[in-house]
Parts: sequence; C-alpha cells; structure tokens
Amino acid sequence: MRSNYGTSTINYMTPRPPTIRERRLASELKRLRETSTSLTLEEAADQLGWNKAKLSRVENALRRLTAAEVQEMLTLYGVTGPRLDALVSFARTARQRGWWDAYAKNLPTDYATYMGLEAEAEWLNSYTMGLVHGLMQTEAYMEQVVMTTLKQFASPHGMERRVAARLDRQKAWLERDEPVRLWSILDEVALGRDIGGPEVMRDQYRRIIELSALPNVMFQVMPASAGAHPGVVGNFTIMGFPERFTPDVVYVENMTSALYIEDDEEVHTYCLAFEQMRAMALSPEDSLIMLKRLAEQ
Repeated sequence: MRSNYGTSTINYMTPRPPTIRERRLASELKRLRETSTSLTLEEAADQLGWNKAKLSRVENALRRLTAAEVQEMLTLYGVTGPRLDALVSFARTARQRGWWDAYAKNLPTDYATYMGLEAEAEWLNSYTMGLVHGLMQTEAYMEQVVMTTLKQFASPHGMERRVAARLDRQKAWLERDEPVRLWSILDEVALGRDIGGPEVMRDQYRRIIELSALPNVMFQVMPASAGAHPGVVGNFTIMGFPERFTPDVVYVENMTSALYIEDDEEVHTYCLAFEQMRAMALSPEDSLIMLKRLAEQ
C-alpha cells in the first residue's frame, strides 16, 4: 500500500504543506476506515455528514482536522477507550512543525518527509548497500556524497543546504532525550568504496566505531561471503513509532523517488527479511573488528 507519506505529486489545497504528524494522522484514519469497517469513502462521508471530496482531502492530508472531527471519525470507525484518547490527543499536536521544515525548499519532498518520520520514530532497522547510513556519516564523507550525486543538479548553495540538513539530522538524533534506536546493517562493499580518499574513509570507519559504542546503536556488516540474501534487491528502512496506534512503516528509496509501505503483510515481510539478514551478517563484535582493521590501514 502506498501511503500518504509519498507526496511528490500532490497539489496541496492548504495554505502550507501538512506536517509529518498531520500525514501520519491522515494515514491512520484512512487505514482505520479500510480495515476496521466495510465503509466506502462515500458511505463514511455520508454518515459523517460530509461530502466525499472533503473526506478524500482529509485522508490525503490536504485538509486540517480539529480534535472534535477526529473523535467523530474514530467513533464511526468503532475506535474506543485508550486508543481513541491517544489519537485525539495526537490530533491536538498534529500541526507542530519540526527542525526539518527549515530545509523544505532545498530538499526533495520524499527526503524531507523521510527526515520528519525518522525524527518521530522510536526505532529504525536499516539495511544499506552503497553508502554508510546517513546518521553515521562524517561531514567529509557526507560532503563527498552530496557533491558527487548533485553536482550537475544543484547550485553550490543548494548543496551546502543539503549537507547542513544532514548535519542537523544527526544532531537532532543524538540530542533527543530518548534517541532513536538504530540497528544498521551495512553491505561490506560500502566499506571498500573509496569516497573522498583514504583519510576520509579512515575517519568514517572511526566514526562508526564511536557511534556503535552508544547504547541505542547496533551495527553489523553484511559480508560479501554471505552470498544471496533478502537485501540484495536494495536499501530499506523499517521505522517504528512510540504511539502504539501507529503502524510500522517501511521506506524504500531509488534514484528518482521513494516508496512508503504500510500494509501489515508487506511490512511483516520486510521485518522477517531483516531478521534473516541480522543472522547472516557478521556479529556486532566481528563487525567492529573489521572496522578497526580498516581504520588502521
């Protein structure tokens, strides 16, 4: 299921784009209508005393909701008790903006959306093939990545803003009262890819070692000797959120766009794949031994 998070083609009908929380709320309300009731969009709108267009805009985060409207929708969908209270409370804070909004004009919509979701997440399980996970990159490594990938598509100022956004992303992660728990599996080929020269790479190895000592970080290397595994098809990140009513989300990125997956069965498939990959990867201890060896070369 493609979620409301993928917004690169939406023509917003509100004075400003919705916040990440508004998108999450809209996505959950749509999911509840589809999974907890047999109501079509038109039937639900009719029972709410709305027209179909209004409910469609609500479910696509194109119309803001009051807490009272959210409660009315949840009551119709059979949601009661603590879950109803939690969602109504969440709706009251849904308009809050985050640090990433300052970079909205300089970032692709999909990436800005991802940073917002990541900042709201409780945990991340991530597999990356070509590059070190963004939260673990040094500034020099990051600059090389941005310059190489965007040199022909962005101005020098635009590239500087991209790097600044990534640095603020790391800062926000590390300074949170309860930092996101990151479990990163990195393909061995990324460790051997020379980005910026030997000294940049040695600093990058040391940075991963440093971050791996944090209680909320787990790092593993997927060795080339592991052969075929579920991650050979590409990078993915599974995000879990502190609100128990919010389903996990899988983020899959490619060259020109991103896909957000919320369907329970599909998310479960990615979770099983990640579990299999954790078992196939080097242990955290052996992964650090490899990094230390590389850092000393």
